[in-house]
Amino acid sequence: MRKAKIYDAIVIGGSYAGLSAAMTLGRSLRNVLIIDSGMPCNWQTPHSHNFLTQDGKTPFEIATLAKQQVAQYKTVEFCDDFVIVGEIVQESFALQTKAGANFTAKKLIFATGIRDIMPDIKGFSACWGISVIHCPYCHGYEFRHQKTGLIANGDRAMHLASLVHNLTDSLCILTTGKADFQEEQFLKLKKNGIEVITTKIAEIVHEAGHVQEVIFEDGARQNFDAVYAVIPFVQHSDIPAALGCELTEQGHIKVDGFQKTTIPGIYACGDSVIMMRSVASAVSSGNLTGAMVNMELTKERF
Repeated sequence: MRKAKIYDAIVIGGSYAGLSAAMTLGRSLRNVLIIDSGMPCNWQTPHSHNFLTQDGKTPFEIATLAKQQVAQYKTVEFCDDFVIVGEIVQESFALQTKAGANFTAKKLIFATGIRDIMPDIKGFSACWGISVIHCPYCHGYEFRHQKTGLIANGDRAMHLASLVHNLTDSLCILTTGKADFQEEQFLKLKKNGIEVITTKIAEIVHEAGHVQEVIFEDGARQNFDAVYAVIPFVQHSDIPAALGCELTEQGHIKVDGFQKTTIPGIYACGDSVIMMRSVASAVSSGNLTGAMVNMELTKERF
């Protein structure tokens, strides 16, 4: 009877972080399987920015080229599927996919990303990643000097407002409820000419995802070219938590400086572990993760 294959590592999530980790491992001749469901969180974003050599490319273009390059390493395999069950079996990991396939690996890498929880605002989801945006480093330059809203409150709003104000003098904070600012924060906002509107938002009017105006519940309207938003998220996969990996207070998978989770043999990278959500950050953390997994495999054998 043919013995079942045990991969050196299985990478769950085949976007930028996962592909980066797999490339590093493939270049070290490790047998790697990438399992990916094909639903990256930035699928709706028209262009990716702030990544050297790829600035302005679509996320799909970058991911397609990355996959083609990783596929050149013959020890790396791909599986289009979704992991639904993960178990620790002695010193290895057993996975079952939605399609019913079963795989085993010595190490696991979670590059599964996060899932944004959209607010109950008409038009919000259609604009997310296009003109309702989350990061001034990823999108801010394209909306420089334009009229900009910021859906956030409290300290998070203050932090983001300070960054966005550097890109435009026309900025308004939309708290969608009672403003949660200290007196000195109100004074700082006033000093910088940043208006605060507390009325709840009823709708974001747009054309093909491009914001035209915001309609408030009292019927008032404001024109905007872009709107930043701070929204909650959950892990895209619940397998890390099911295997015992700790999460941070913010909801990210907890890792150390070597991308190790709190469970031996399990690593994580990309948006699931870092607040700085960008292609460049994901690729960087994946590269480090691949090297650290290879190092651990090497120590166990050498």
